[in-house]
Amino acid sequence: MLRPIAAVSGIYDAAIGLSLVLAAGRVAALFGVAPPQPPIFADLNGLFLLAVGIGYYFPYRDPVGARWYLWVMGVLLKSGGAAAFLLDYFVRRQSPAAFLLFAASDGCLATITLLALMRPVNSATPQRRNSQ
Repeated sequence: MLRPIAAVSGIYDAAIGLSLVLAAGRVAALFGVAPPQPPIFADLNGLFLLAVGIGYYFPYRDPVGARWYLWVMGVLLKSGGAAAFLLDYFVRRQSPAAFLLFAASDGCLATITLLALMRPVNSATPQRRNSQ
């Protein structure tokens, strides 16, 4: 179950990152907000998301060995991002309602990742036995 989660999360983050790097103005217009000023903010966020997306290659390739990446980026970062979007919308009221789409998608991915990580690890290698 972790491998498909890593694939979806990687594609999701890389696609948003690429969109910010290549078309930040269009993305901003799509959500009804002004383009980031200075543009380096969108560039840096885009590069960050591209790096996160590329990083999902490791849990995709080795879901057991790279579980830590899923905990950090899949649970911690995505749930933190969802909470930040919700907090900004409901408490400060500065973000448009369309940003709740990111809260929902990040929150869903964080929850699915958490549930998958809470399942017992199925290792392909047999357990070592004590020879005492």
